[in-house]
Amino acid sequence: MKEFKIERPDEAMRPAIQDKIDNLNKPKGSLGVLEELALQVCLIQQTLTPSLAHPCHLLLGGDHGIEREGVSVSPREVTWQQMINFTKGGGGVNMFCRQHGFHLRIVDVGVDHDLTAIPGIINRKIARGTRNFLYEPAMSEGEFDKAIEVGVSLVDDCINEGCEVLCIGEMGIGNTSPSSIWMSLFCNIPLDECIGAGAGLDSPGIHHKREVLAASVARYQSLLPPPSSLLTLLRYFGGFEMIAAIGAMLRAAEQHLIIMIDGFIMTACALAACRLYPSAQSYMVFGHCGDESGHRRMLDAMGAKPLLSLGLRLGEGTGALCAFPILDSAVRMINEMNNFDNAKITKYF
Repeated sequence: MKEFKIERPDEAMRPAIQDKIDNLNKPKGSLGVLEELALQVCLIQQTLTPSLAHPCHLLLGGDHGIEREGVSVSPREVTWQQMINFTKGGGGVNMFCRQHGFHLRIVDVGVDHDLTAIPGIINRKIARGTRNFLYEPAMSEGEFDKAIEVGVSLVDDCINEGCEVLCIGEMGIGNTSPSSIWMSLFCNIPLDECIGAGAGLDSPGIHHKREVLAASVARYQSLLPPPSSLLTLLRYFGGFEMIAAIGAMLRAAEQHLIIMIDGFIMTACALAACRLYPSAQSYMVFGHCGDESGHRRMLDAMGAKPLLSLGLRLGEGTGALCAFPILDSAVRMINEMNNFDNAKITKYF
């Protein structure tokens, strides 16, 4: 895997940023989370006048070998069918990108279908889905490195267009399974407490999913007993779209972009990225806490405070996109609100 140079934002500006926020014509601290967000964005961009130019959304598609074990209520073909639907503007992600002015890139990283003839889909396919991690690693070291590089190159394309804020979403039937395993192994949480309904499994379906994932982890630990490397764990269970998302997050942090983090699957990817490079979390804004079992616990393990909790479980990055107006409000607050001196209002604190 390529090396990244990710440093926490320089803290030297913190007093000046805080002073500007405190002198806006409002009671000190009265805009709560908006003030915290404004401070974070100013530190990321190292400015007192932040901006959110050319927001971009990466929608990464990939299939999972573990889906063959019946761990999802949705069949595999839904991945490619939805990818085509996204090109026609008919998905939830399309609606929210239009609403909030995001440039949407739809990327095939590992969908088990030939999408090369479909206009609007960027072809970065590594393979037609990962292998089944119940029996073997999901991907090779070479495939893992390629997926990281896909994420890096996509972010570079966004940066070349002037992007300052990045959102990432996913499309891949079965991808709550590797996310649950990563959560369990990263956070030392019992696997049963990390597994939920995914796209809508009933109780027997959840029980079956638990059995399959427990057997997968047991096999992994028998083949590669602890302590195995973090990179080995990621490639053993991850999906191509998930590893590409990690690469995108790390490159975005390296380039000091604001990174909007979505729901359960993207939080698992963010957790992985931060285990590799802890400083990356300084650049992340956590948009949404969803209904998937364990999502709140994973956020808590990271010390992350999501902006919204709307009961969403669609994926695609929709929760993060819905949270964008809050980020926008924070930036407008620090740029557009008057201060006490200019407004000729007595500062009473």
